Amino acid sequence: MTLTVQFVDINYISQLWPLVEPFLRDGLEKEDDSPEWSTCYNIHHVQGFLTSGAWALLVAVDEENQIQGAATVSFANYPMNRVAFITLIGGKLIVSRETFEQFKMVLKQRGATKVQGYGRESIVRLWRRLGFEPRTTLVEVQL
Repeated sequence: MTLTVQFVDINYISQLWPLVEPFLRDGLEKEDDSPEWSTCYNIHHVQGFLTSGAWALLVAVDEENQIQGAATVSFANYPMNRVAFITLIGGKLIVSRETFEQFKMVLKQRGATKVQGYGRESIVRLWRRLGFEPRTTLVEVQL
């Protein structure tokens, strides 16, 4: 299966939402035993972030133009980099060098100079094969 990574214009988010929601919902499910209080947003918030333009949507489509995966990205501008931060990902998208190269190109077209994201250990192992390097460990406590 050949996948093509595409940026989704904000004007089409609502139209595509029923097709991408299952992938994004799967991405929200955690494989670990994180406590409920550590959750920062749910699928309804994700839809709001996308339709407001706070986050961007990227999809991977197959030869028949069927969506096989989706990712959401936020952008942050720093003095030395414009960071594309992967906020959520599900389905088939960054699963091979080819799709990752396409993913990077789409982000570069939007000014990104670096890609970052949090990930479970399984994602970190997968993304290491694509050149990602762990930088920090997130710790948290509820107040």
